[in-house]
Amino acid sequence: MPARKTEKTVNKPAKKPAAKAPAKAKRAKPFKKILIANRGEIACRVIRTAKKMGIQTVAVHSEADRDALHVLQADEAHCIGPAASSQSYLRADKILEVVKATGADAVHPGYGFLSENAAFCRMLKRAGVAFIGPNELAIKAMGDKIESKKLAEKAGVNVVPGHTEALKDYGQAKTVAAQIGYPVMLKASAGGGGKGMRVCFNDGELKEAFVSTVREAKSSFGDDRVFIEKFIVNPRHIEIQVMADSFGNTVYLGERECSIQRRHQKVVEEAPSPFLDPETRAAMGEQAVQLAKAVKYVSAGTVEFIVDQDKNFYFLEMNTRLQVEHPVTELVTGLDLVELMIRVAAGEKLPITQADVKLDGWAIETRVYAEDPFRNFLPSIGRLKRYRAPEGEGVRVDTGVYEGGEISMHYDPMIAKLITYGADRDLAIGAMRHALDGYYIRGVEHNIAFLSALMNHPRFVEGRLSTGFIAEEYPDGFHASDVLHDDPSVLISVAASMHRAYQDRAARISGQQNGHERRVADDWTVIIGDKHVPVTVGTVDGGYEVDIHAKGYATGPLSVRTDWKLGETVFEGTVGGRPVIIQADRLPVGYRLLHAGAQADIRVMSARAAAMFTLMPEKLPPDTSKLLLSPMPGLLLSVSVVPGQDVKAGEELAVIEAMKMENVLRAAKDGTIEAVSAKPGDSLAVDQVILTFA
Repeated sequence: MPARKTEKTVNKPAKKPAAKAPAKAKRAKPFKKILIANRGEIACRVIRTAKKMGIQTVAVHSEADRDALHVLQADEAHCIGPAASSQSYLRADKILEVVKATGADAVHPGYGFLSENAAFCRMLKRAGVAFIGPNELAIKAMGDKIESKKLAEKAGVNVVPGHTEALKDYGQAKTVAAQIGYPVMLKASAGGGGKGMRVCFNDGELKEAFVSTVREAKSSFGDDRVFIEKFIVNPRHIEIQVMADSFGNTVYLGERECSIQRRHQKVVEEAPSPFLDPETRAAMGEQAVQLAKAVKYVSAGTVEFIVDQDKNFYFLEMNTRLQVEHPVTELVTGLDLVELMIRVAAGEKLPITQADVKLDGWAIETRVYAEDPFRNFLPSIGRLKRYRAPEGEGVRVDTGVYEGGEISMHYDPMIAKLITYGADRDLAIGAMRHALDGYYIRGVEHNIAFLSALMNHPRFVEGRLSTGFIAEEYPDGFHASDVLHDDPSVLISVAASMHRAYQDRAARISGQQNGHERRVADDWTVIIGDKHVPVTVGTVDGGYEVDIHAKGYATGPLSVRTDWKLGETVFEGTVGGRPVIIQADRLPVGYRLLHAGAQADIRVMSARAAAMFTLMPEKLPPDTSKLLLSPMPGLLLSVSVVPGQDVKAGEELAVIEAMKMENVLRAAKDGTIEAVSAKPGDSLAVDQVILTFA
């Protein structure tokens, strides 16, 4: 088992948030021991606050998570079953056994798994154990999207036009859609986390979506009820954080903008929203409080709204738990939401009123996932061979991984949540760009290039957001051409300086034969892409000066200053006075640099060697055009074709389930199926052949 690790925590911003935090004076511990019924970064997050409060912690884990970070950080840990969530983290009975065996007097469920399970809440109450979350009735009332919409209407909360009863079949769905008017959205009544949702623009799409939504609802939530509502065009997703105690005190803690989404999964969140004005914020906050009071809500909760371009807002759902994106609220309010949840669950009063809540500065969160954005965001699994999270003022990393740990196919592929703080939005974005540049992950694919592209996108910088942002800006998927470097001179200068540093060290090696000592040249050719760029590299005052002798690049010498040491994987310094953080991997011939989401393989060599290099033949990849390969490791749910069948471009071929999501594989062009090599129920490896075209 690896040595005990310490989670990266927030580095406090220089400017202290103005909101009044819980009193720092010595207080009695609300609980002696808390069991965290979850895994990953949220389990580590709860453990961090519990330790700060002097409360002992108990971790539960599956067999696959035996060496997970939350297991290493807790005071004690207990295995509750095999890797599959249904046999471990979703087994309320096994978790209750651990609660009794350890003497834990409270349970924090985190988010996902059993966090919004009313039966689990009831079991704990009967056992005399506190549930750090809302009561059973509130969970049930808000957990059903149909019933919650009815309750919201009664509480005077604005709701989206739609049909609030479960649909019987496609025929009824078609009739209701005609009444509401396209576009419409199908939603699983018990859904959440972006699953069980489909947007439809016509009857044909509705027919296909109804079948898949019902199937996904049943497999994911054990409830196949589906309802339909109007889809708001060009909407923004803005949510209100509420906190309530058992004495009737309920406050809202500002809003979070969560409009940057992919497949209904949030990718970027920020607080406050760049769109809301104080009047709209207050109106949304007051309605969120009305709804919370209507169900006698206690603890942290989030009321989600869809907001149109005219600032009209409509209730979407209420999440009766701590949200993934809660850190941005913590940074702009100065409040520890987990501590407030713990104290409220112990029967304490909220230490703040609505007048105490002040939003100070700006915070942005990006979700770092083990997925390949250049292959349609397919999940990636494996061992984290190298892992270095960014640090610095205003940077916070909530993670459940460490170098040498594994990203498993059994759970969500999140590596970490990266959060940055600034006095204003521009500074928070700038801090996020630098933090992403320095986030070094090797061993699995990750989405940092995509996140960097978002942070540098003009539309994001301007705050012109909507839930369709990603689909609109990247309609054909995300490609390397979407992250071309805006100033290759920076990459050329850094690569040339690094090469000069390695050459200088080689020249200092002792024991060289007289007359054959290694000499360092000043003139080199840098090969970047298909361009050969002559450079001169000189040493000046402990740094380097790089002259680029080619049109289209920086004119005059660029000064390169850094404390970088040979072999380090992150180059931090200045180029021409501009601060940069560049990831640097040494290749057999040259260097791989990553900066601002762009990757460049750069070779530095003599002009003669560069001329010879261009004559080397290029190795072509094997032809796989007649094969349907599994793009990810996962479970093959279905195969929709048989040998000899003719298929059209776009037709469904197979469905793979990986990391809790269904992935439909479709024909890229017209063709005929020659052979099917896999069957439903097979566990597929990445690039495993599923079928062959004639």
